[in-house]
Amino acid sequence: MTSLLDPFTLKHLTLRNRIVSTSHAPNYVEDGHPRDRYRLYHEEKAKGGVALTMIGGSTNIAPDSPSVFGQLYAGDDSIIPWFQKLTDGVHEHGAAVMCQITHMGRRTAWDDGHWLPVLAPSGVRERAHRAFPKVMEQQDIDRVIRDFARAALRCQQGGFDGIEFLSHSHLLGQFLSPITNLRDDEYGGSLKNRMRLTLQVLDAVRAEVGADFIVSMRITGDELTKGGLSADDCVAAAKMLEASGHVDLLNILAGAPYDDLGLAEWVRPMGLPSAPHIPVAGRIRDAIDLPILHAGGIADIATAQHAVAGGHVDLVGMTRAQMADPYLVAKLARREEARIRPCVGLGYCVDRVNQGKPAICGHNAATGREQTLPHIVLAGSTPKKVVVVGGGPGGLEAARVSALRGHEVTLFEASDRLGGQLVLASKGKTRRQIWGVADWLISEVQTLGIDIRLNTFADADDVEGENPDLVVIATGGWPAPLDLPGGDLAISSWDILSGQARISGSILLFDEVGDHPAAVTMDVLSSAGHAVELVTPDRALLHDLGPTTSAVALRNLSANGATFTCLHDLADLSREGNQIIARLQHVLTGNLTERRVDHVVVEHGLCPMDDLFFELKTRSINQGQLDHDALITGTFPFPRTNETGRYHLARVGDAVTGRNMHAAVLDAMRVCVAF
Repeated sequence: MTSLLDPFTLKHLTLRNRIVSTSHAPNYVEDGHPRDRYRLYHEEKAKGGVALTMIGGSTNIAPDSPSVFGQLYAGDDSIIPWFQKLTDGVHEHGAAVMCQITHMGRRTAWDDGHWLPVLAPSGVRERAHRAFPKVMEQQDIDRVIRDFARAALRCQQGGFDGIEFLSHSHLLGQFLSPITNLRDDEYGGSLKNRMRLTLQVLDAVRAEVGADFIVSMRITGDELTKGGLSADDCVAAAKMLEASGHVDLLNILAGAPYDDLGLAEWVRPMGLPSAPHIPVAGRIRDAIDLPILHAGGIADIATAQHAVAGGHVDLVGMTRAQMADPYLVAKLARREEARIRPCVGLGYCVDRVNQGKPAICGHNAATGREQTLPHIVLAGSTPKKVVVVGGGPGGLEAARVSALRGHEVTLFEASDRLGGQLVLASKGKTRRQIWGVADWLISEVQTLGIDIRLNTFADADDVEGENPDLVVIATGGWPAPLDLPGGDLAISSWDILSGQARISGSILLFDEVGDHPAAVTMDVLSSAGHAVELVTPDRALLHDLGPTTSAVALRNLSANGATFTCLHDLADLSREGNQIIARLQHVLTGNLTERRVDHVVVEHGLCPMDDLFFELKTRSINQGQLDHDALITGTFPFPRTNETGRYHLARVGDAVTGRNMHAAVLDAMRVCVAF
């Protein structure tokens, strides 16, 4: 039986195992180049044992394919030295490295970069990127072919083992798909005609880079969309690519990411079935002799092993899984699979990129911060005593990092279980996988032998009785009170998720925050059959969520019959009989309307639970303050401002102010990793 750890020969290249990090755009670019942050991110995966890391997701080849989510630009020679530095770094650690190149066609914006018209085979608008494209003339086609060839040569000169063309949903795929190609010339109509541009690009690229350079193509195996490419069409297209003699590897995916939900089906967050398209890749593998790579929601070793051992694929992409743990392969090889930090599908990585922000892993603070934070935490020279108060993700991460530093750690938790707010966040159906974060952290602190004291509402005497060198306050927050007339008639989202309040009937859920808590609360209520209306003062539903997680959440809520109202604030509440009258005020016009409901539930943010911190503050060496410059650079963050202080003191996560889980684990690592 084929194993994930078996080597694989790709043309002349021997890959040390079957696990790949596929091309993606983490938005770590600087002037379109992969400089140190970008390089170190990929080097870490190479150190962790990956066989092949593909960089440069959607690397643009031409000025009329501008970057809209932080891609590289291979349209001029200035990128070559940065390519060389990156490929040297990855090769030094034993991994192969390839670069993906593309022309995005209509899948970009005209009002960015050089403000050139967006190109496409036909004038069909894409909802996701919203541009109405120019229909390409022959001169445009000829220019794009030349741009592909020149960019491929730059990749070769940059030291890559090969390149990958992104066909699926980008310009080459837009010519191939009948949804987007309505032409009646030699580039439209039959599948052979629609494949013409792709084959011309391959001919031109081979003329530049020669026969030995590895060429992969990322193509669809089935658009799964009415009027789109069928599975049979895709098999036929794969056979044409094989017959060209120019392609060495096919990277198969499925779906049509032309809107937010389509993107979510492609780059799958929690709330969707994992890895549903392995059979799509297997169908093409059965039809041709080229090696097949597949990535699409494969987040765990068991699924990856099934894909390879079952003969569906030759190589398996575990990209987000290695954002969560770049040492996934090394841990598997050491038979430490249980200690692999899991990707649970938080979607934070993908959604941040689509919001124009750098990608980070929701619960691995070091990912993308390799310049300042380590993935492998090493012990310090002097063991110390660390006390952590609070067993949520911030507290658990503080305890984990401190134990790895070699310190003796005691963790106080007021409740009867660890996990903090993740206990609440995992209550809904759509987001229940988030408990995997707590599961891993709890397993790690138990493995590391940390002294865990549940059911202990620690006070100052408890903390100081441990004679600590460092105290980390990770006590979290508490639902903020609703300061408006009749506010006491509302209940908080915590009351619902904890089970403290059991309600029924018609419910108005007022969401002041625009993040996951309201969506999870609404999921719980609507799944139980209650009539729920979400009201928000924001102009968009779940305003702070990115396109994949919000699309899945809103689809599931809509399927449950939930309704939504934007641009309305909650003015006041009053009781009339057994019901509540909620007056809503339009945030733009000031107009008032009423809702008569059985219950009002509010997601209104958190107040820090910081009493213990302030009680300990005056007795600490640093008076509870942290040096921000040191935090940012990963160095010792505790200033000495109180000569009579007995210990260093920090607070993390919501004990500082209400934020999110990633902020809590980042706070914890920054505080503890240099102590």
